[in-house]
Amino acid sequence: MARQARARPAHLTAVPAVRFASTESHGDHHDHHDHHSAPVDEPMGAAWYFALGAIPFSYALYALSRPGKNGEPTALEAYLGKFSYLREQWEERGHLHTAAVEQAAHDKNLFYTVERSSNIDLRYPEVFQSSSPYNIPAGHSANLDKVVAHYREQHHKEVERQQAAAAARTKEE
Repeated sequence: MARQARARPAHLTAVPAVRFASTESHGDHHDHHDHHSAPVDEPMGAAWYFALGAIPFSYALYALSRPGKNGEPTALEAYLGKFSYLREQWEERGHLHTAAVEQAAHDKNLFYTVERSSNIDLRYPEVFQSSSPYNIPAGHSANLDKVVAHYREQHHKEVERQQAAAAARTKEE
């Protein structure tokens, strides 16, 4: 800010360019205003034709919606009655869809409420011996029966604890 506030030397200040207006470039001032544009022929527009076409369309729709002699159905009802098979197809699809959704809800409820097996199936107990086979003499693998029994017992204790907690919650409610 201090540098900008200092006065600049006279030889460094910018000198604005001087522009001289010549009378030759402008000519007579009234020459430019004598030229007028030609009148433009504007069309009516699309809205006019839509409004004009709405009158016969409205009359035709009114004539088609009037019932026939002796209480006959209107021409519009007779025409739309030809498409009743579509309504029947949609109704059938709706019933099938509703039945499928109800069956899915029943199956979901069944899966959530069925009693589950407490047996833990160790599909391949070799997972406990998945380490490197080197430095293990033949016939010296560990007996996994005790390991499987230990983890089954842990699982049964956890299930009993969860059931006790659920029973305590239901008593509180």
